[in-house]
Amino acid sequence: TRQVLVNIGNHFDLASSIFVAPRKGIYSFSFHVVKVYNRQTIQVSLMQNGYPVISAFAGDQDVTREAASNGVLLHMEREDKVHLKLERGNLMGGWKYSTFSGFLVFPL
Repeated sequence: TRQVLVNIGNHFDLASSIFVAPRKGIYSFSFHVVKVYNRQTIQVSLMQNGYPVISAFAGDQDVTREAASNGVLLHMEREDKVHLKLERGNLMGGWKYSTFSGFLVFPL
């Protein structure tokens, strides 16, 4: 099941899986995803305002499970939106075994 562990300020919407920046600043984001043994590559991208910023890939054909992770610092304006997008492949249990984190590092 999808769950939110920490959401101070409620700027992450679980229904849409979108984080909306409450103010202009530098934000840190990271994610970790797990794919099942299905002989296909997965690609997950972190999207800012609908455009891919960073991606992570997992494509080993000979393992039962494989993980992919990435992280980034982003300059964001107030109301900018960030979410994860599965570009290719299938994740293990959907997003169940995956994590997404973000926080304000420095307000501008």
